[in-house]
Amino acid sequence: MNIVDNILPVYLDYNATTPVDVEVIDAMMPFLDSAFGNPSSSHYYGIQARKAVEQARIQVADLLNCSADEVIFTSGGTESNNLAIKGIANLNKHKGNHIITSAIEHPAVSEVCRYLAKNGFRITYLPVNEYGIVNPADLHKMILPGTILVTIMHANNETGSIQPIGELARICHEHSVPFHTDAAQSVGKIKTDVRELDVDLLSLAGHKMYAPKGVGALYVRRGTNLEKYMHGADHEMNRRAGTENVMEIVGLGKASEIALRDFDKNINHMQQMRDLLHNRLLESIHDIHLNGHPELRLPNTLSIGFRQIEANLLLSEMNRVAASAGAACHTGTEEISPVLKAMNVPALYAMGTVRFSVGKYTTLAEIEKASDEIITAVRKFTPSDNMESRNEVSTDVRLTQLTHGLGCACKLKPQDLEQVLKNMPLPDDAHVLVGLNTSDDAAVYRINETTAIVQTLDFLTPVVDDPYYFGAIAAANSLSDIYAMGGQPRFALSIVAFPSRRLPISILSTILKGAADITKQADVAIIGGHTIEDDEPKFGLAVTGIINIDKIWRNSTAQPGDWIVLTKPLGLGILSTALKKGMVNKATEAKIVQIMCELNRTAFEVCSGYQIHACTDVTGFGLTGHLSEMSRSSKVDATIYYDKVPVISEVWDVIPSNIFPGGAKNNLDFVAPWLDWDNSITLPLQLILSDPQTSGGLLLAVPDPHIDHLIEQLHQKGLHSAAIIGQFNEKGEGKIKVINK
Repeated sequence: MNIVDNILPVYLDYNATTPVDVEVIDAMMPFLDSAFGNPSSSHYYGIQARKAVEQARIQVADLLNCSADEVIFTSGGTESNNLAIKGIANLNKHKGNHIITSAIEHPAVSEVCRYLAKNGFRITYLPVNEYGIVNPADLHKMILPGTILVTIMHANNETGSIQPIGELARICHEHSVPFHTDAAQSVGKIKTDVRELDVDLLSLAGHKMYAPKGVGALYVRRGTNLEKYMHGADHEMNRRAGTENVMEIVGLGKASEIALRDFDKNINHMQQMRDLLHNRLLESIHDIHLNGHPELRLPNTLSIGFRQIEANLLLSEMNRVAASAGAACHTGTEEISPVLKAMNVPALYAMGTVRFSVGKYTTLAEIEKASDEIITAVRKFTPSDNMESRNEVSTDVRLTQLTHGLGCACKLKPQDLEQVLKNMPLPDDAHVLVGLNTSDDAAVYRINETTAIVQTLDFLTPVVDDPYYFGAIAAANSLSDIYAMGGQPRFALSIVAFPSRRLPISILSTILKGAADITKQADVAIIGGHTIEDDEPKFGLAVTGIINIDKIWRNSTAQPGDWIVLTKPLGLGILSTALKKGMVNKATEAKIVQIMCELNRTAFEVCSGYQIHACTDVTGFGLTGHLSEMSRSSKVDATIYYDKVPVISEVWDVIPSNIFPGGAKNNLDFVAPWLDWDNSITLPLQLILSDPQTSGGLLLAVPDPHIDHLIEQLHQKGLHSAAIIGQFNEKGEGKIKVINK
């Protein structure tokens, strides 16, 4: 079977998931149709289902070399790990509370250990060497009288390094401590004979071995007792309640039978494909780093660090290769993988680490095609390479795939920025009216008794794919800070970072055209700028305006009783992230582009006719971050009415997929000391309020007398989402209470 054709990318991410084997699909099909019985039923249909489940149990047991009664079916590797670790811990907490694991576990184990640590258990994390392998002597030293479990993975999902499980299990048994291993990555790729490994518990996941997602198994040695954590009927030998997923269990059984049958053939093939890819890369790219042991690793896994190239940028350039930057289950950030940190991989290689994992369907032609694509991509990040290649790049480009993050979500973490700015010297100049002493959006410098210059600088990475709209959005975002100060923009200078080795220069021309069209709407001219070569496209403006000294809108002058008004809906960061992942339709894309291109000029002009006590705009720090800046600097507590906050309706369609930009979590963590959330407001809802916005709306503190008329006029001018979202209360520390009114 070849799952790749000339159009689809070469699939080199088998450690993330495998395609379902055709034989597995055929085995499963009857259980979508005629064999639909409940295996707990005593009639004909139930008996046929029960027979199928028990046959699958035998097939899994044969692969692991255990007895069928030692196999429990679960929903996957994560549940198997939870059942094993929590089951042992809770049953044996009267004996002790000490659990030992390694520093390189998958979150399906490490997060369980963190949970137990919050509930009275003590966790020891064993270090690994430069190959990612635990030293058995370290385990021997760490076992204490109160140790009740050791859990160490069989093979690492990122590097493929294989642990000495047999020796580790022997040490545990010398101390009468049960041993569990997460074997999700190893089953079917290397020998997983539980008798030879001498483990007490072993977890496996169907979708890592050509079975469907959503099914797994836990091997439990006879005599090993677990406490149930799913309660109901006495399914799975009274160890895991819930009607069995017959169809997928049958698939797992068939996949196990195939893995055992084709074991030697598959291992040899995967190792040949892996080594061919590695050798082709070594021939053309000299400065790469192999992560993991050169021999003691999975036959299909190749973890390569490319020097001084961010992995996500490299992956975005490899349009015809599907691979992962680290582990697929928990990607999405630019931090070095905990596994590579534990192995002390140098940062200049760790940040550029890509995991390539082949499978039994990988072909020679695919490896040749993939290696050519990888080599070409790497050369585009090498300054000494031929610059002429830039004009060979297709103009049909997705800009969001060329960056590590999106728009204003790429701002430094607010806690990091606060740490840096507190060490900056404050200006000693009486003409500086607004400067580093506040968290305002722009600087204001007096030029005479009535007038001041207001100036800001803002630039960002692409938040949409279209170069024209990227330029337009970046310009609208830059101009917003002038409006948020109560100023009139006059002229702008452009700031450009452009990957000319990756993109044709015509793309930059289109970006500048989009910016020029937006600044024209604001009666502003771009009259100069500066450009540099960079690996990522970045664009923005330094905008200069003028402002009446008596009408400066600061963010530090909110008053008790002021209403809090927001002029644009939230959700731009979430939907931009969904757009990058290809999970929004064209209509939604057009909607968020329109919102981000919309100047805050109209809101400024309407609000200029009213008394405004304070103002800022909502951008990278989200509503919670920017409102917190306002409330703390004004020393006034506030209340937000969650149900009154405008949110783009399509946000609710993508929330179930947990699509949030990394900046949302950073923002939420930063403001946590100042926010008090109503119990009904769950974490996803909190993240919406912390969502980084690009070219978001104005956030205003407005006194009471004409608030209804202001909102009505904003609506009349086309700002239909403008709403009163809360109120400033009494003087205080700037605490914010978020309620459902």
